[in-house]
Amino acid sequence: MSEIFEGGCFCGKVRYRMHGRPMFIHCCHCIDCQQQTGGAFAINALIEAERVEITEAWPVAVAMKTDSGLPHDIYRCPQCQTAVWSDYGRRKWMLFIRVQTLERRTEFSPDVHIFTRSKVAWVGLPEGAKIFENYYSSKAMWPAESVARRETARIKAGAER
Repeated sequence: MSEIFEGGCFCGKVRYRMHGRPMFIHCCHCIDCQQQTGGAFAINALIEAERVEITEAWPVAVAMKTDSGLPHDIYRCPQCQTAVWSDYGRRKWMLFIRVQTLERRTEFSPDVHIFTRSKVAWVGLPEGAKIFENYYSSKAMWPAESVARRETARIKAGAER
């Protein structure tokens, strides 16, 4: 049986369960994440959508622009507007859970720091952290089990590479 992690928005209207640990965790320092969160970065736990169970109200998708031109939907509470997860590329089969919306958020730390080219100067990064000015190769960085989980989810969804 997998571990269950509860989470939700600030006001409590949107509640969810994450079944199991994420495949990988990003701390993203891009300007988009800074502007969208009002903070220095966003911490996203990548997990298969089928492992996320909504237990209260559904969040609503808000379409965001991206530098790449690919779609990016942020799912927010319809009442308090807390961002609970993102769907980059409208994959539908993989979500980027906002770690700070998890009740046990301190159990999760970033596997990588990405887009550090736009990192806020006063934010220090831990010694030994895996740091990338832009993005990285997931095949090179992700544990084999996580790569297999992602591939399984992609195939189940009938998605292209």
